[in-house]
Amino acid sequence: METGDISDTVIIGGGMAGMVAANRAAELGLRPLVLEKGADERYACNSRYSGGALHICMRDIQEEAGTLIDTILAVTDGAASKKLAQALVTDAPRTYRWLKSSGIRFVRVPAINQNYILAPVRPNRTGLHWVGRGGDVLLRTLEARLIGLGGRIVRAARATELIMNGSACKGVVADVAGITKTFHAKAVLLADGGYQNAPDLLRQHVSPRPELIKQRNASTGTGDGARMARAVGAQLVGMNSGFYGHILCRDVFENDRLWPFPLLDYVAASGIVVDGSGNRFADEGQGGIYVANNIAKLSDPLSSVVIFDEAIWQGAGRYRAIPPNPHLVLAGGTVTYHPSMSGLAVELGLPETNLQRTVNQYNAAVAAGKPRDLNPSRTATTYKACSIERPPFYAVRVCAGITYTMGGIATDENGRVLRDDSSPISGLFAAGATTGGLEGGPRYGYVGGLMKSAVFGLRVAEYLGKASTREFQ
Repeated sequence: METGDISDTVIIGGGMAGMVAANRAAELGLRPLVLEKGADERYACNSRYSGGALHICMRDIQEEAGTLIDTILAVTDGAASKKLAQALVTDAPRTYRWLKSSGIRFVRVPAINQNYILAPVRPNRTGLHWVGRGGDVLLRTLEARLIGLGGRIVRAARATELIMNGSACKGVVADVAGITKTFHAKAVLLADGGYQNAPDLLRQHVSPRPELIKQRNASTGTGDGARMARAVGAQLVGMNSGFYGHILCRDVFENDRLWPFPLLDYVAASGIVVDGSGNRFADEGQGGIYVANNIAKLSDPLSSVVIFDEAIWQGAGRYRAIPPNPHLVLAGGTVTYHPSMSGLAVELGLPETNLQRTVNQYNAAVAAGKPRDLNPSRTATTYKACSIERPPFYAVRVCAGITYTMGGIATDENGRVLRDDSSPISGLFAAGATTGGLEGGPRYGYVGGLMKSAVFGLRVAEYLGKASTREFQ
């Protein structure tokens, strides 16, 4: 084992949280070292692949603080830590201004009602187009700036173990291009993303068949940070809070043009989603993230089908940027249709009687204005429940696409990692998707990955900067 370095701060992961923290720490006179397990110059990570929207619960980050905090608590049904929500909302505008002052450019995109999108924006076409786009430019800009400030980044460096001195974290052991090295530091920041690419953790917390969930991400979130933190006594929170993701066409497993877009979320929220028996299994009115999580929980996550009609296809099917109508078909996705519902069932291999009964019950409830009386209940607060009556009738076999997990390491508002008794582990910090406590709840409430990562990366660095003349607590 080689001794690799001695630094003020070692940061695990070179995504949004890690690079923001490293830059801000360097500004404050610290000597940050980023360990990034990707070996490529443009290493893969979710921040690089991101569409680049900075928001809080899909709302403007400049909205009144109380309104945003209430929204976070509402979408998570109270599962979010109010202290974390307060910290996020308070510092989001300031973090945005800091990013701009650091050379990051933004644009407004009215088509998706977002005011702060990393520039240049991703093109409105199917498939993954990240080279030279917002997330890629963000990370390249922050890396160049970090080097200019005296910070460093080591690629092909995968952290494997935290170094503890009594109850304090004093560094990390990492595999660097096949060589085991130790990196000693006053503080370690875990910012390596979620556990969406860890089959064992997914099987335990998300789905009985994780191999049947589409990885709608950079395939780098293997839960290393959560495992290392837990091994030294850290508390994990919200591990069963699900994931941020969307509903995708099942053909995506053989056709990369079908991810990250188009989404079937809005079509599903207007019609119904059934399992292999032709029965509904989730409240479609809760939206695509909720339904995607419920698809993942099925014994066969590839058995689900979205059922809709011509009116929905011409309405919700054309909604938002890169809609499934016509992009799903143009990209090679399969859309099945038939003049009759019974014929559609035959085409799909679904039980004809069951599917017809499910659709009839749904249509009757919609006509009576009582979709909540269905089982499972169908809410219509956010998304209108539309009848399925106008032929031809359509179906798309779908799957759950996972972007990042919502649970993870417990932290306080300064990113300090907490033990099971909520006391902080000295010298150990976490930020971004490796953390829990801000998103999730029974309806898988989504707050916003990029904004969360940027804000808490900044807060950790500033806490360390203030503590730079003493031992980090």
